[in-house]
Order: sequence, then C-alpha cells, then structure tokens
Amino acid sequence: QVQLVESGGGLVQAGGSLRLSCAASGRTFSSVDMGWFRQAPGKEREFVAALSWSGGSTVYADSVKGRFTISRDNAKNTVYLQMNSLKPEDTAVYYCAAGTIATMIFGSWGQGTQVTVSS
Repeated sequence: QVQLVESGGGLVQAGGSLRLSCAASGRTFSSVDMGWFRQAPGKEREFVAALSWSGGSTVYADSVKGRFTISRDNAKNTVYLQMNSLKPEDTAVYYCAAGTIATMIFGSWGQGTQVTVSS
C-alpha cells in the first residue's frame, strides 16, 4: 500500500499556473502507475492525468490536454501536476492516486488539495 499526501493547491486567477505535488511513502512507489483526479462541487470525481511507473507513458483527459503536465521523480517518491492556463472550470479538489493505467483502477488515494481559479 502507498500512502499519499497532496500539496500545492490554492487560489489563482484565470490564466495562471499552479504545480501540485503528491508525496508518497512506501517502497512500491517506483513500481506503480500514478494518476491525478479531481472533483468539483456537485459533480462526480473525474480523471485528469496518469503516468506509468517508468514515466514513459502518459494519459490526459481531453479537457486538460496541452495545459497540464504530469511528471514524477521516483528518487523523491513524488508525482507532480503542472497546471498552466487555468480556467474557472478547473476549480476542484484534486486527488492523487496509485494504481494501474491499463485497468484504470486506482486503489490508494490522498486526502486531496483544493484548487480555486477565479475569473
């Protein structure tokens, strides 16, 4: 099991940028795929981006493609989500998760970090 703690959320104006971090504990971090999800008020949680354990494969939701970049540093047990050109509709609680891209099953979740984009 991997324990996950997100940070880096906050309030930003539309068009701005934020970088989220997700620190993981546990020896298995470097061998698991990682993902970012988000949940806006009154909406279901949705997929944002995922990255394979090696960093060689990435997947993005169409809504963030070209604006967000997922990356990882296995030496630091950390996965990042660089968010550029933020829009008010990106406002949500962002969660990182550990799992498998092939099945899109993610079994370990962080507590979430709030991102608010003002217009």
